[in-house]
Amino acid sequence: MQFVYQQTGDIVSCTYAGGRIRSGHLIALVDGQGNLDMRYHQVNDKGEITTGICKSTPEQLPNGKIRMHEKWQWTSGDCSEGESLLEEL
Repeated sequence: MQFVYQQTGDIVSCTYAGGRIRSGHLIALVDGQGNLDMRYHQVNDKGEITTGICKSTPEQLPNGKIRMHEKWQWTSGDCSEGESLLEEL
């Protein structure tokens, strides 16, 4: 899956797709420490719209790229939760 982020001030937006996700979007606010408070919605390969929330903490890697440590929860469907790591390409 590939995510494309944009930031203007304290607002981050993103589009993403891949795997079972046909199209996804998120919007986030960034706090003073760089943490993101996100909301997202997406359409999966079954044609379902799903929504969720995510808290993401950035980590600067030795090569200068960013790794995001994410804790998320679906706000639709089964409302399950989990954790993910995203790394800048």
